[in-house]
Amino acid sequence: MTFKERLIKELEQISESQFPTILNFLHQLQQQPAQELEVTFNHLVQQWKAETRFLSDPHQMVLHPAYQQIIGMGEAAVPLLLRELEKKSGRWFWAIKSITREDPVPPEARGRTQVMIQAWLDWGRAKGYQW
Repeated sequence: MTFKERLIKELEQISESQFPTILNFLHQLQQQPAQELEVTFNHLVQQWKAETRFLSDPHQMVLHPAYQQIIGMGEAAVPLLLRELEKKSGRWFWAIKSITREDPVPPEARGRTQVMIQAWLDWGRAKGYQW
C-alpha cells in the first residue's frame, strides 16, 4: 500500500467531530517553520545591529555575514523585513531589493528614507504581504 493510499484510508476513519482538533494540529505544524524562521531572523537582526552599529560604510554593513544570511532566507524573509522597515530599525532596502528583484522607490525619492520606507510598505501591501 502506498503512502497516499494509507493516508486516504486513515482519513476515511476520522469522524467529523475530530476535524477541528485535526485542523488545529495541522495549523500548528504549518506555523512551526514560520516561528523558527522568525526566531532565526530576529537573532540575525540583533547580531547585525550589534556588530555594525559603529560602521559608517553602507557597503560594509550590507556585506556583514548576518545581513547576507537574512538575504539568503529568501522570500520568507520579506514580511519580516517589511516589519523591520515599518519599525524604522535598519537599512533593509538592499536586502529586500535583492530578494524580490523589485524596487518600488521612484528615482526622485532616493536618499529620502521615510519616502523609501513608505514606498516599500505600500509595495508590500499591494503584493499581499502581511507582517
